[in-house]
Amino acid sequence: MHTMWKGTISFGLVNIPVKMHAATENKDVKLRQLHKECQSPIKYERVCPICDREIENDEIVKAYEYAKNKFVMLDDEDLETLKKEQSDKAVEIVDFVKLEEIDPIYFEKSYYLSPSEGGGKAYSLLRSALKETGKIGIAKMIIRSKEQLAVIRIYQNTLIVETIHFPDEVRSVQDVPNVPEEIDSGEKEIETAKMLIEQLTTEFEPEKYTDEYRNALLELIEAKKNGDDVATAKDAPKTEEKATNLMDALQASLDRAKQDKPKPKQPTKRKTKTTTQKKKVANK
Repeated sequence: MHTMWKGTISFGLVNIPVKMHAATENKDVKLRQLHKECQSPIKYERVCPICDREIENDEIVKAYEYAKNKFVMLDDEDLETLKKEQSDKAVEIVDFVKLEEIDPIYFEKSYYLSPSEGGGKAYSLLRSALKETGKIGIAKMIIRSKEQLAVIRIYQNTLIVETIHFPDEVRSVQDVPNVPEEIDSGEKEIETAKMLIEQLTTEFEPEKYTDEYRNALLELIEAKKNGDDVATAKDAPKTEEKATNLMDALQASLDRAKQDKPKPKQPTKRKTKTTTQKKKVANK
């Protein structure tokens, strides 16, 4: 399993060297967009609307837009310094709480924790302490250049980090439109609803829930592939190298115009009256 982060989890004077691994994966079926006429994949380019050309990676800088078209520029050194200052800190568990005290709306993503070399005993100690107390740890950590609030808990026999949203990241329910106030329902309706809930109540077995749409889509793709209902992208025709900027484009157009311009005809000599008279004298 790929290690995506290494660090130290600490509580009190106990330090646990750990490795972090993604606990979940996205299994969405990714579909490409093709040009209907030639079945070629659509290409998306990063183009500057002012310079009217494609931008390379080394030309891109990060910035924060604090007002319309007003930016604070941030260079890589600034961001790397902040990242290092935070990542050098050990992930410290600051509080222990009960899991049921945290509403599920706060939970974001799950990561497995495994002990690094020499961390097995401390890892086992924290796991046992959490199990016997029924508590989870609250900690802060840096993941992918972002500070995360997280809980550390037990999943089966493994410690797991569950990133959770900060309170200001959860939108207020007061902003949800058209939520009705409490409406008195008839006693009969409530009893019927409760009976329906009781009939559908069971133990949670995650294995019985499947993504039916994804499975059907994969079956459709496989059927079309076996039936030769496939498309092959054509090779892109070789073209002249594009002008890299406006000045190059103008110069190229000027050069082409000079080549295509017809050569001017040589002017013919007009016969003057004097010349004609000279010829007549010479013939006498």
